[in-house]
Amino acid sequence: MNNPLLAFEGLPRFDAVQACHVEPAIDALLAQAEAALHTVTQPGFEASWSAIARELDVAVERLSCAWGTVNHLNAVADTPELRAAFNAALPKVTAFYTRMGADEALYAKYKAIGPATLTPAQRQAQRNALRNFVLGGAELQGQPRQRFAEIQERQAALSQKFSENALDATDAFTYLASDAEMAGIPADIAAAAREAASQAGQTGYRLTLKLPCYLPVMQFAHNRCLRETMYRAYVTRASDQADSTGRAFDNTAIMHELLALREEEAALLGFANFGELSLAPKMANNPAQVIEFLRDLAQRARPFAEQDVADLRAFAHEHLKLDDPQPWDWPYISEKLKEARYAFNEQEVKQYFGLPKVLSGLFKIAETLFEVAIREDQAPVWADGVRFFRIERSQSPDQTPALVGQFYLDPSARTGKRGGAWMDDVRARWLRPDTQILQTPVAHLVCNFASAMDGKSALLTHDDVTTLFHEFGHGLHHMLTQVDERDVSGISGVEWDAVELPSQFMENFCWEYSVLQHMTAHVDTGAPLPRALFDKMLAAKNFQSGMQTLRQIEFSLFDMLLHTAQTPGDDIQALLQQVRQEVAVIQPPAWSRTAHTFSHIFAGGYAAGYYSYKWAEVLSADAYAAFEEAASDPTTALETGRCFRREILEAGGSRPAMESFKAFRGRAPTLEALLRHQGMTPVNHVN
Repeated sequence: MNNPLLAFEGLPRFDAVQACHVEPAIDALLAQAEAALHTVTQPGFEASWSAIARELDVAVERLSCAWGTVNHLNAVADTPELRAAFNAALPKVTAFYTRMGADEALYAKYKAIGPATLTPAQRQAQRNALRNFVLGGAELQGQPRQRFAEIQERQAALSQKFSENALDATDAFTYLASDAEMAGIPADIAAAAREAASQAGQTGYRLTLKLPCYLPVMQFAHNRCLRETMYRAYVTRASDQADSTGRAFDNTAIMHELLALREEEAALLGFANFGELSLAPKMANNPAQVIEFLRDLAQRARPFAEQDVADLRAFAHEHLKLDDPQPWDWPYISEKLKEARYAFNEQEVKQYFGLPKVLSGLFKIAETLFEVAIREDQAPVWADGVRFFRIERSQSPDQTPALVGQFYLDPSARTGKRGGAWMDDVRARWLRPDTQILQTPVAHLVCNFASAMDGKSALLTHDDVTTLFHEFGHGLHHMLTQVDERDVSGISGVEWDAVELPSQFMENFCWEYSVLQHMTAHVDTGAPLPRALFDKMLAAKNFQSGMQTLRQIEFSLFDMLLHTAQTPGDDIQALLQQVRQEVAVIQPPAWSRTAHTFSHIFAGGYAAGYYSYKWAEVLSADAYAAFEEAASDPTTALETGRCFRREILEAGGSRPAMESFKAFRGRAPTLEALLRHQGMTPVNHVN
């Protein structure tokens, strides 16, 4: 009765959950879900959507919420005890979801539900469910069925271990730098490193591979040896090329086994390779279409990338006396060239982006564009600095605002927290079948920004601001939905290669001066970002866009070829080198092992799906172009915002993503807006 994971009234009790609560809660909820599954699969149980939802979906949602809490804490507040409890429960949870997803009797119940008895959202959810049963092995029999279940359990364990190794390898490395080595590094980064050293009982500057520390060192440190040390540690994390300490976290064997299991899974389900299986529920038709899309975009970006490199080499030779730049030099050269060409640097801009002011500006955009209000709220949290907010909407001025959704914001990097940034759901919007009460959605927004120092606000780089807008876009997609069916509300049921549309769409506002005016204040003077500085930023917006585009294509093409053209056991590094030879304009050293921390595809659900970022970027750029076209007329701009909210955000996964896009834009997407935004020549349509 006192287990916080079994308290479903209100919000999760993140502050009260301990490792000892995991096993009893998950075991109890699994038993309830198993009992519900047994009940609905009996011959006499009614084959109706509402009956199944009242019995099975309610029990499974309780399990999902509790397990989601554990999974979230494991990602943001990792401890040895919690990790052990999570890993002990993971096989049992995986086994249940695998069994349910392959249950023949449940599959038959869903097939027996007459579409005429369903709402449009339920019909879409039914279509998704029937497809997922097939992909979940429901049509397999005998030994293949058993083997499929074993594969799911093993993949879950391997993905979790990959993620743990990446985190542990990142946390394990520190470097104690001297005053001389810190030359050029921004004062706030140096102060944070000095404080970290002091807390560890050391004298000097404690540098880590967490991005708020690592990136500024690579961009600004004058000392080449320091840059080389940090670079080598970063790109060899969790690999056989790491130092003796880091080699304990080598992910090589895990990667090979995961690839073999994925190919075996695809073969069991009748697919030629895992790439085909991955694309079955996505917008893209087949791997060949994705590869053609990536190579076409690479061809268009290549001349721009080659010019980027030529400019870097010329600048390094003339101004830095570097005639043979090494991989650890390129970020430094890039920053110096940008300063020289555009007369500003990231640190100058950073002084204007205090986190509270940025949040205020971000919320103002959402409030204006989507006609909502965002307010601070209260909830139990898992760490200092985590905040909680609510989104409300009024239908009329005299009406009490209605709750639309809520979200947690965890902005700062810390030990025990997985790197990167992400949005995840706590619960979905759902007209609950057990109570007939509308459940409002709740989301996590997680980033890894630098912490506040010396009593001042945490300062964000412009890239950090873009990341925050990106994750908030995901959150809006989840929270502004008006779909009452849990399986297709918000981000649920949205094709994976379209789910980035709202997030990348929101990034565009970070390049509008009318927006930045209201979300910037100098950390010392309080003055907003000067127009002159913004103009320099805008001029530099597409600085190295060719190189950046090819970098994303390199990851995406490697991912798709890894899951379509690679035989399990083949040298993964050799394939990566092959892709780099085809795509990249700067070659990393042979000992670089970036694939070993490529958590998106080995632990994050993007396997044979990393292309989604570029695919959805086409959609998001085209969608934002509608706002650009309406910018001169406030009435039209307001209606465009309403249309985007209605046809994209509110519709969620209740219909195919292409239908939603066409409902908003009035046509299929084209490449023109993306290439224009990135300073490259517009071309033809994308199918």
